[in-house]
Amino acid sequence: MSALPRGSTVRRDAGLYGYERALRRVGLDPIAGVDEAGRGPCAGPLVAAAVILPDGKRGQIPELADSKLLTAKARDRCYDQIRERALAWSVVSIEAAECDRLGMHVANVEALRRALFRLDVRPSYVLTDGFGVDGLGVPGLAIWKGDRVAACIAAASVIAKVTRDRVMEHWDKEYPQYGFGIHKGYCTPEHQAALDEYGPCPQHRRRFENVRRSLRPDMGHNVTSPTGAESLNER
Repeated sequence: MSALPRGSTVRRDAGLYGYERALRRVGLDPIAGVDEAGRGPCAGPLVAAAVILPDGKRGQIPELADSKLLTAKARDRCYDQIRERALAWSVVSIEAAECDRLGMHVANVEALRRALFRLDVRPSYVLTDGFGVDGLGVPGLAIWKGDRVAACIAAASVIAKVTRDRVMEHWDKEYPQYGFGIHKGYCTPEHQAALDEYGPCPQHRRRFENVRRSLRPDMGHNVTSPTGAESLNER
């Protein structure tokens, strides 16, 4: 990942669209933002998104901000606006078993790469949240708390978060005992209590220590290994 190109300076008070304006001034356009949701939970997929917003008023999304700072209803409104206005957007999901196989950092980087490569429009520059991602094929910049200061990253965070929340609401219907629709797979006391009572389901990440602690040999076919190949009772 590179620094900002020479001649492109972003003022601290430039606002959410300052990075994109600075890059466009030196001829770098289109600009993609990538971000993920679901790195910290002990259940559910890791979801990554990439978004390219157009220049001008069309690319200015009402209410857009870091997805974690928005209410669920505001995120849904932004989600619809981003999908309608973006030059291109994509979203990918890495399931719990693959997160276990790869490890969370490798899965995170892989998800961000896949999201970028699925864009219908090839970007000239990429902005990422927090840390650099190698192997993107184009220059880019990692921005600390990028989802709060760069519009395209904020848009990607909204797409990833809303997509993942909806996936977890689906799994809540399949496994209602865990409360996925409420905590979305994060390690809350209520979630841990359900894990201790019922053990993990196939959506739980076996690399997480609290999930491993909940494994018992009497839980039958609902408990799968990290590869999903066998239950504890079938070994």
